[in-house]
Amino acid sequence: MTRRSLTFACILTFAAKFVASAGAAPPAKGEKARPFTLKTLAGKAASLETFTKSGPVVLLVLRGYPGYQCPLCTAQVRDFVAQAKAFAERGASVVMIYPGPAASLSKYADEFISGHTLPANFTLLVDPDYVFTESYGLRWNADGETAYPTTLVIDKAGTIRYAMVSKTHGGRSKAVNVLRELDALN
Repeated sequence: MTRRSLTFACILTFAAKFVASAGAAPPAKGEKARPFTLKTLAGKAASLETFTKSGPVVLLVLRGYPGYQCPLCTAQVRDFVAQAKAFAERGASVVMIYPGPAASLSKYADEFISGHTLPANFTLLVDPDYVFTESYGLRWNADGETAYPTTLVIDKAGTIRYAMVSKTHGGRSKAVNVLRELDALN
């Protein structure tokens, strides 16, 4: 094999790996939300359909545990929990997805919510080995990263009515803005 052929083969291999790792596109407003079933920390299965049957769903994809508990995720969850009554008044469930490697996921997810009681309309689901995160095109596949912080509002019919995917640690949705999106559903 000539040097030129070897270089070309390396470029093709890199390009193929890049395309293969691109995976699904992130969800967008107007699309149908992809169905999923994940488990709570207690091991109870919960599907998107379970939540949409009773009303709109606010889906928060957190960063999980990229070597530390993300302070911006913690602040965002506090913001949403502080507005729990307003979400309940709109019939909305707030579903938080906590992704990470399966071996340590439950430990870190439990640590994330330890000392806090989630309101009745809030649920924390774990995403072992990034299965959900990959299928939704939200895997932040870089050193020290896990998932792109994301907020979706999904109506009862399963249509995404609001989508905010942050390609940085910041740029998170605020509860007050998501409540406005929920008001627009009616």
